[in-house]
Amino acid sequence: MEENMEGLVLDAEELEEDVRQGKFMTFRVGSDVFGIELKYVNEIIQMQPVAPIPEVEHFIRGLINLRGKIIPVIDVADRFGKEPFAYNDRTCIIVIEVKNVEVGLIIETIAEVVSIEDEDILPPPNVSKGSTQGKFIHGIGKVGDTVKLLLDPVKLLSDDSLDFADKQEDEEEE
Repeated sequence: MEENMEGLVLDAEELEEDVRQGKFMTFRVGSDVFGIELKYVNEIIQMQPVAPIPEVEHFIRGLINLRGKIIPVIDVADRFGKEPFAYNDRTCIIVIEVKNVEVGLIIETIAEVVSIEDEDILPPPNVSKGSTQGKFIHGIGKVGDTVKLLLDPVKLLSDDSLDFADKQEDEEEE
């Protein structure tokens, strides 16, 4: 009987992964629409007070306490060098998990969840090296007549100026 129960648990986990496969949470930053694969998204929460951290990169807004867990938060617009925006009731934090590290992404507004098939995802164009957001783009998703800039959360959190994922791995090895 226990063997059957273990099989059901594994099947449920695999099913949840399959349900998220090819689905992207899209959100607006200025006039651009970005997407992040649902498998990275833990939850979406309302904007809340952020405790600032001294002497960090300008786009790191600080830390939040989410049910006893301390999570760093990044302003995505600032990270991409976009115009700052005033936080309002539509502003929210997408809590993502990458390499066992949770990070909050402050975004202007959630757009929708869309399904994008692999064949509708094109490689990112080879744009100028001065483009900050370009280096975090995993691909370009074609959805109807529109395109969504699909983020690579690993690159977003492992950039030279921001090594949450790498630092977490170093601490675990020690």
